[in-house]
Amino acid sequence: MFTLEQINEAHGKVKTGAGFPYFIKVIKALGVMRYEAYIKDGHIDYYGIHNHIVKASATYEPLVIANNVKKEKFKTELLAHQQGKTDFLTFIKMCAQVGIDKWVICMDKMTCTYYDQAGNEILVEDIPPV
Repeated sequence: MFTLEQINEAHGKVKTGAGFPYFIKVIKALGVMRYEAYIKDGHIDYYGIHNHIVKASATYEPLVIANNVKKEKFKTELLAHQQGKTDFLTFIKMCAQVGIDKWVICMDKMTCTYYDQAGNEILVEDIPPV
């Protein structure tokens, strides 16, 4: 069973969005099957086999999530982040400003799905292999 310390160690090695695929590879190897990351305060729920759940507490002061999703702006800023042009906190603040509430990583499909506050799917991306 994986621990929050193991996940945090892997995450600590990621400096920009360009390192995200590496992070996914490492935590998948630890046994994480899915996780949900919440933009509002940064808390994350990690799920493994046999109902194993590890919860990471909020990591910053709560942000206000915009009610109206600006999908095209989000896609543009997401690409910049994936290219290593922004740090994680800048990315998080942008997500809140354009109406992204959370993302869900699914290890078996190797996808990252972004949602608005109503639970609508905004964008699904394949996670590139490392």
